[in-house]
Parts: sequence; structure tokens; C-alpha cells
Amino acid sequence: MATWKEETQNLAGSDLVMIRGGSGKPLLVLHDELGYTGWMSWNEELAKVRELIIPLQPGFGKSPRQDWMWRHRDLANYYLNVIRELGLEKPDVLAFSAGAYTAAEMAAANPELLGSITLVGPMGIKPDEGEIFDIFACTIKTCLRQTVFDKEAKEFSEIYGGEMSAEQFEWFEDARAESARLGWEPYMFNPSLPDLLRSAKNAKLPTLLIRGSEDAIVPQDCIRKYHDALPQADIVTIKGTGHRPEIEDSAEFVAAVKHFLA
Repeated sequence: MATWKEETQNLAGSDLVMIRGGSGKPLLVLHDELGYTGWMSWNEELAKVRELIIPLQPGFGKSPRQDWMWRHRDLANYYLNVIRELGLEKPDVLAFSAGAYTAAEMAAANPELLGSITLVGPMGIKPDEGEIFDIFACTIKTCLRQTVFDKEAKEFSEIYGGEMSAEQFEWFEDARAESARLGWEPYMFNPSLPDLLRSAKNAKLPTLLIRGSEDAIVPQDCIRKYHDALPQADIVTIKGTGHRPEIEDSAEFVAAVKHFLA
């Protein structure tokens, strides 16, 4: 297994817990609205060619909540300052779901600071057809099962199988509370984001959009609207997977990301 470590640094005015592993050019990984799931097989494979830097979003896990953050744009600007203070030179960003929403806001605010963005099942733009699934209107177990198409996927069972401990339940509910604080109204999108992304479009920021063909969380129309805003983007659809292609078809997911980053 690749060596990874957990560290805490005071960055952009607050303590931030980060998971770091692998070697090579930095790849900043932004987890989704339910939090960091642990070091999985896709992390292991990508760590063979890149240094993965995975911050635990403020308000998630051991990273303390920052009361001044009220929207994903605030979080995006915080991460841009983290990039500056870590001295990262145009890092590539790989981001999932609400983390992809944050990455898009980063690209809109300062595309010149980034090397590329890979957005997996991205929230952030309101679809014209369909709706982003309401993760707050159901139990956490229902929410978790909604994220995958293949309920028998090995790593899904490893992460979420069996009875949930009281500690796990508290982690998930804390994550949903922080996600609600940042994204409740409007629900998980920014009406101005498509126009704000003009700066990333003009900068021709390399962009990859990934979606599972059976994604029940983010409609296909979200990908279409992201592509309208960022016409330079490549699109990869991973067949037979839901909102978590990285664990439902890890090999296909890793191949797509490696091909793009190469």
C-alpha cells in the first residue's frame, strides 16, 4: 500500500486536517457532501503517479467548522488561499459532488491558480431537466444507498455495510448539517455560477466531467449545463455506475482520470 499520513496545519486562518499520500505532482482531492470515506483502491492507484492532498473540509471530521463560511463560494476562496499558503504550483483538482461544486467556484474565481479540474457528478449548476436529489429529506442509510447503482459493489459494502455505529451516525449527521448550512438555499447550486465560469472558459482551463450513467443524485442535464459553460471540457460517462463511479468501477474511473491528467 502507498504510504499516507494525516496531518494538521494552520492554513488560511484555521486548522485544517489533510490526508497526504503518494508522490509526484500534487493532486488536490475534494470530498463530497458526506465526507472523506477513507483511503480506497482508487486513491491507491492514483497515488502511484501523483501526490494526493485530501483536506477534510472545515466542519467535517477533525477539521473545525468556520462560522464565516456561508456558501460554497466562501469555501472555494478558503481553498484557494490554502493552495497559496501550501505553495502549490497550479495543482490539478479532482472533486466529487458538492466538492466538485466547490472546485467549480474555485475555477470561476481564479482559474490561473489551477492546473485542471476534474468534476465527478458535480452539483453547483441547476439542471433544466430533473432535480438534484435532496440528501436532507431522507435517512442517512437511504441517502447512502441512493448514491450507488450497484448495491453489491465491494467497496460500497466495505464502507457502508453492516450496522452503523453511533459514532458513524454522528459523523454523517454532522456532515449533512454542514452541507445544509452551505448549500440549503438555493439547494446545492449557484444561479450565477454558469456566468462566473466564463473566466475559466476564457482561460481554457482543462476540464474533465465524469458521471455514472445511472447517477440518481445529479441529473445528466447538470453535465450538459457544465459543458455549456465550459465547452473545452471532456466528458466521460462510466456505464453501469451511479453517483460513486470511483468505488463502483474503480478501474474505469482511474483510467479516465489518469488519461486526462497525462
